[in-house]
Amino acid sequence: MGAKAKSKEGPQRITTNRRARHAYEILDTFEAGIQLRGPEVKSLRAGQVNLTDGFAFVRGSEIFLRGVHISPYAQASRENCDPDRERKLLLHRQEIERLASKASERGFTLVPLSLYWKDGRAKVELALARGKKTFDRRDAVKKREHQREMDRALRRPR
Repeated sequence: MGAKAKSKEGPQRITTNRRARHAYEILDTFEAGIQLRGPEVKSLRAGQVNLTDGFAFVRGSEIFLRGVHISPYAQASRENCDPDRERKLLLHRQEIERLASKASERGFTLVPLSLYWKDGRAKVELALARGKKTFDRRDAVKKREHQREMDRALRRPR
């Protein structure tokens, strides 16, 4: 009776990489598991993670995540590892091969979009992306502002 009921409403967001959608054109997304150590899981539960500078790369037949900062868990001082270490991503072999072939093309990169819990396991939403040029970013901002103005005008009472 005193046990806390778990919600089964779907994935629970830990963090998102808002800069990625601004700086990159997202072509395809994948869900990947992430290999973590004990104190890192506790830090994720506390929300102490930063995806901003993160990217994924292929080494051999495995995909690794680099540049994701998971802060050390204060109560696990001795067991903590490097907060910026490479973390292995868990995908099916066919997905790894498909991602490796696409990511090896010029101009493409693998970027983490978000980190979330799904059935008690940490998952990464990984995107195959192409970097936007400065003028592309400006065009996107102009389109967004224009759309907001149109929506505002439609909502205004007559």
